[in-house]
Amino acid sequence: MFYTSTRDSSIKITSAQAIAKGISDEGGLFVPCEIPCFSAEKIASMVDMSYIDRAKTVLREFLTDFSEEELNYCVEGAYGADKFSSPAIAPIVHIDGAKNILELWHGPTCAFKDMALQLLPYLMTVSAKKTADGKTIVILVATSGDTGKAALEGFKDVDKTKILVFYPVDGVSPMQKLQMVTQEGENVAVCAVKGNFDDAQSAVKSIFTDAEVKRRLAEKNMAFSSANSINWGRLVPQIVYYFSAYCDMIKNGSVKAGDVINAVVPTGNFGNILAAYYAKKMGLPIKKLVCASNSNNVLTDFLCTGVYDKNRRFYTTTSPSMDILISSNLERLLYHIGGNDDNFVKSLMKALSEKGKYEISKELLADIRETFDAGFAAEDEVDETIKSHFEKYGYLCDTHTAVALKVYDEYAKRTGDGTPTVIDSTASPYKFSKSVLTALNGGKSFDSDEFEMADKLFETTKAPIPAPIASLKEKAVRFTNVCGKENMSEMVFELLKI
Repeated sequence: MFYTSTRDSSIKITSAQAIAKGISDEGGLFVPCEIPCFSAEKIASMVDMSYIDRAKTVLREFLTDFSEEELNYCVEGAYGADKFSSPAIAPIVHIDGAKNILELWHGPTCAFKDMALQLLPYLMTVSAKKTADGKTIVILVATSGDTGKAALEGFKDVDKTKILVFYPVDGVSPMQKLQMVTQEGENVAVCAVKGNFDDAQSAVKSIFTDAEVKRRLAEKNMAFSSANSINWGRLVPQIVYYFSAYCDMIKNGSVKAGDVINAVVPTGNFGNILAAYYAKKMGLPIKKLVCASNSNNVLTDFLCTGVYDKNRRFYTTTSPSMDILISSNLERLLYHIGGNDDNFVKSLMKALSEKGKYEISKELLADIRETFDAGFAAEDEVDETIKSHFEKYGYLCDTHTAVALKVYDEYAKRTGDGTPTVIDSTASPYKFSKSVLTALNGGKSFDSDEFEMADKLFETTKAPIPAPIASLKEKAVRFTNVCGKENMSEMVFELLKI
């Protein structure tokens, strides 16, 4: 299995090279040159496997330059040793009719990013040994909330790595911020950015491709890589849990082997739903992928009209991990749907950079809409969904999951599609205690601190507070840095002490 770039199809590298590098030199994203095919029989053979064995079965096809010993080291290290609070790792909860919630937040930071970011440090370590010639890998991350903490936790004190995380100063929940600024580890650093996530992400991409910055790192025997979903090593583990969910639905009788399902994904940077797209292309019987946006509904508009336009009002919402107007992983979909045409992708990305928008043809949009549907949920709809699902089903969800549930309900009503559906639940409600508690209380807000609100949410719902969140109360703040988006390069050097 080899990988190429969305902006230069002449590139052909191994998975270890793609993972260690993170992003291609010209700014493109690495994609597999071919998609492995899983037969119905192969998928059926995974039903009685553990999550670890399912992960090995999927990843083996993409990481062909990893030995069996290396693959075992990575996967067992990531998902073993009681790192996840559920023995299923990513359990399915059936709540009603066609609704099956895939809980992806049972890892050490209580967000779906753990599913990939517990594995990525292992993949990165093995990849660096194969390709990096003893260099220290500097992991540079822009986060809208959950990626930052999950990456910090995954890479803390990993040999020959340093990790720097930038987050929008007013664009994450108080609990997300607290998780990051109290992070332990000798190789970690965190900085707030004056601006939104798109500002931070754009600056990080610029730093990655800045020759002078890379030269200064090289002088210190360092090289950049990424833990954002622009890194293939972040994306490929996410493919696994769609196969695992389908196997669990066969096991619990929700579907029979070979039956089709739908998947609904709350989406900001498009990585999570793109992983489901890869699973479908591999042979997982997915009928529709429903992209669920919050008020920052740039993806919904694109999937409905073919026009991607980031020139719009930016909303700071109660689902901050989706407060994104530049969805990086959409570039990978455009490459595949556009016939692996790197010039086509470059023209679109150039238009996005220069004009803030691009448009695809009606024919290409029709191809996309054969697989994708889309919708969005406004803030009042998110609140109502949290309240109604707790009152009706006794199921407590966070704000991002509520976006997906609302969009699914609208999709089912609009289309009459009763296909069994996987709905991604991407974070514990306790990461957003104030928002969830306010929703349950009909809009009544609370002025207590995060921990008092978590206690109040427990009193109200009796849903257990995850241990990683409860333990934050005793941790000291380590990082108070703030910089402008235009000063992030200098901050990188300051945090690295070079």
